[in-house]
Amino acid sequence: MKRLFSLARLWAIFVKEFQQMMRDRPTFAMAVGVPIIQLVLFGYAINTDPKGLPTAVVSHDSGPLARSLLATLENTGYFHITHQPDSEAAGDALVEDGEVQFLFVIPDDFSRRVVRGEKPAVLISVDATDPSAASNALAALGQVSASALDRDLIGPLAGLKAGEAPYELRIQRRYNPEGLSRYNIVPGLIGTILTMTMVMMTGLAMTRERERGTMENLLATPVRPVEVMLGKILPYVLVGYIQLSVILAAGAFLFEVPMEGSFLLLMGMIGVFMLANLAVGFTFSTLARNQMQALQATFFFFLPSMLLSGFMFPFRGMPAWAQHLGELLPLTHFLRIVRGILLKGNGFLQVLPELWPLLAFLAVAGAVALARYRQTLD
Repeated sequence: MKRLFSLARLWAIFVKEFQQMMRDRPTFAMAVGVPIIQLVLFGYAINTDPKGLPTAVVSHDSGPLARSLLATLENTGYFHITHQPDSEAAGDALVEDGEVQFLFVIPDDFSRRVVRGEKPAVLISVDATDPSAASNALAALGQVSASALDRDLIGPLAGLKAGEAPYELRIQRRYNPEGLSRYNIVPGLIGTILTMTMVMMTGLAMTRERERGTMENLLATPVRPVEVMLGKILPYVLVGYIQLSVILAAGAFLFEVPMEGSFLLLMGMIGVFMLANLAVGFTFSTLARNQMQALQATFFFFLPSMLLSGFMFPFRGMPAWAQHLGELLPLTHFLRIVRGILLKGNGFLQVLPELWPLLAFLAVAGAVALARYRQTLD
């Protein structure tokens, strides 16, 4: 009579399963690699308090008080003056193009009007498409505003230090005046959902053929590699546009996300983005031996895309090496495109700097997929 429980049998099953796991190297590498990637990304790359944000300054006053104000703001660590345009219109263009996060406009005779007690107004325009990126900087701005000119207001001017600041800060949150997080999240969900589904569905396409034994029939036909690739990809483009329609409808009717730009331009940019991700999925399908490996490769690609693209955490808050990695991912550029079109009303020329990296990624991923494709099973 067999015993109900045997340590010997348990050990045999354990050894067998461990050996099987070690033979499946992609699975073992994924089990070890994903925690390491998460540790590095969350430990070093993720920063919810971005500093050194690019700032443009249009100063119509070169007096000592204006210079002291700018120096104090830069000393907070949140503002890094990268541009000094000649006019407010040029500064507005920098904010609209995403070149800078803040625009400071100091009026004429700022120093003299402060001395007279007239409380001149300093205009601050903020790119609020990502409210979390600017919230701490605005909080620091309010904390230092009252004491920014203390070193200059001495002697007869010491009385100006009492009470409120001797000037006014007029903050204009552009593209998202109420600071609603859904204006940032919903457009970002378009990219993340499409990345996940496009890469995964295409990655499973060829491996499904191989597992079901229908690959031989496909290889026996005169179909060329590029025809197989396009034939596998295009149906999922249609699926992607259906997903997009659902997300945009929910964004408009449930979350009231605006559509400031061209709908046709948005559709075209999304088409390029989907093709780039589908090419990645097709490449994974040529590398994976089964659907499980293709699914693992999908998550391996999706995790950095979600963390390093600026979807979950402010992109400018990451260290330089993480930003360089993020620039290689199609989701990073697509998020800038979709937020620019929806919230800012950007046109083709304004999204072009983000379009060419998507096209370059598509070309490289497509070339790798075609190179990996085999017309034989070997």
